[in-house]
Amino acid sequence: MGSRDQLPTFPVGNHERFMEYALEQAQKSPPGDNKFCVGAVLVDADKGQVLSTGYSLEYPRDYNGDPGTTHAEQCCFIKIADANKLTEQEIYKVLPRNTVLYTTMEPCNERLSKNMTCATRIIRLKGAVNTVYVGIREPGTFIKNNDGQKRLEAHGIKVEYPVEHMKDRITEISLAGHPPSSQELL
Repeated sequence: MGSRDQLPTFPVGNHERFMEYALEQAQKSPPGDNKFCVGAVLVDADKGQVLSTGYSLEYPRDYNGDPGTTHAEQCCFIKIADANKLTEQEIYKVLPRNTVLYTTMEPCNERLSKNMTCATRIIRLKGAVNTVYVGIREPGTFIKNNDGQKRLEAHGIKVEYPVEHMKDRITEISLAGHPPSSQELL
C-alpha cells in the first residue's frame, strides 16, 4: 500500500493508542487562529496496522489541483493515492476490508472556502472506511453547526467518540494559535 512498513502497529481496538498517534500528527500542524490543528490516522482495524497519517496543512495549498488548504483526513487519503498511483477517490480499491479512520476532530461537512469537505471525501470511498473514531466535535468557531457526524451516519458510516477522557488535551492541541477565549466556545 505504500510506505506502511514505516508506520506502527498497535493492539487491535486500542482506541486510546490510535487517538494518541492521531494527536501526535495534530501537533505537527502549524498553529493559527484561522484553522484547527487536526490529526488523522487511517488504520487496518483487523491488524492494528496504521496505513496512513495526516495533519492539517501537511500538503501545500491547491495540492494536485484540488483548491484550498489540505485537511488531516484528506492528507491520509492523498498518501494512499500517491503511493498507489490512484486518484484520491479511487483508494477504496486498495484499502483493506475493515479500514477505519481516527481523527482528533469531527470531519468537516462545510468549508467556508467551499472546498470539498472531509465528510464528502470519506463518503465517496464507497464504504471502504466503515467507522470514524473521533476525539472531539468541531467547535463552532468557523462553522456554527458542523453536521459531519450526521451526514456520515446517514451514509452508513459509524461515528464513535471512544476517548472522552482525552477531550481537554485534544481541544488544547486543536486550538493551538487561537486566542484563549476560544476555549470558551466549547
